[in-house]
Amino acid sequence: MASDHLYSLQSDLRLARDLADMADEITRSRFRAVDLVVSTKPDTTHVTDADQAVERAIRGALADSRPGDAILGEEYGTQGDARRQWIIDPIDGTANFLRGVPVWGTLVALAVDRVPVVGVVSSPALGKRWWAAKGLGAYVDDALGSPTGRHERRISVSGVRDLADASISYGSMQQWDEAGRLDALIGLARKVWRTRAYGDMWSYMLLAEGLLDVASEYDLKPYDMAALVPIVEEAGGRFTSVDGHEGPWHGSALATNGLLHDAVLRALS
Repeated sequence: MASDHLYSLQSDLRLARDLADMADEITRSRFRAVDLVVSTKPDTTHVTDADQAVERAIRGALADSRPGDAILGEEYGTQGDARRQWIIDPIDGTANFLRGVPVWGTLVALAVDRVPVVGVVSSPALGKRWWAAKGLGAYVDDALGSPTGRHERRISVSGVRDLADASISYGSMQQWDEAGRLDALIGLARKVWRTRAYGDMWSYMLLAEGLLDVASEYDLKPYDMAALVPIVEEAGGRFTSVDGHEGPWHGSALATNGLLHDAVLRALS
């Protein structure tokens, strides 16, 4: 059975990037396809044939390469019970994907004892991929899929220290309203320099690159967040729930450059 001692973080990260390569081949071919098949799940969210194909492909590859590891995926649920769990969102931003909006990506994470230690976010329609592993730093390829080759660089969060200078992304206003926290969000908006709703995984990657200072939203599942955590943290930021709980298990996300985290928690409390 797979254990922490069989695989290094470097090899797990290489595998995660290989899985993202596999996913990108599928999603590129189905993005804006005229025969894209879209259906509605029991929770009323949309799923496409691309979501399902990506998750099936990743699960198949993991069965071969990490047979003892557990898997949690958006489309096919939980498989296995092990300390090491791969967490997959085959297409984060399915609503964008099916409308032809390029802000979407495949999220692949590895959690050990429920702590995300590897994360990859691949966004072929944006031509970008981000990745990190615990203790190894966070990186971006700005030329994903380019015929001229990769353009990889290490990334880090901003140095903004005051809320009055902060640029934030808040996800969906409806989700804050449904969570009963819309007044808190508006209160925070009055304290900061700039508010936008960039959406889905992109907000957190902009934060990891130092282009935003705060990203937060409600109504999230672990597979929406797990891959984001190592990237934000290895870039020097902090990632909790809106209530300050660590990890991707609490239904909401608050990512900051670290310097602003306590101030944002107070503003939203």
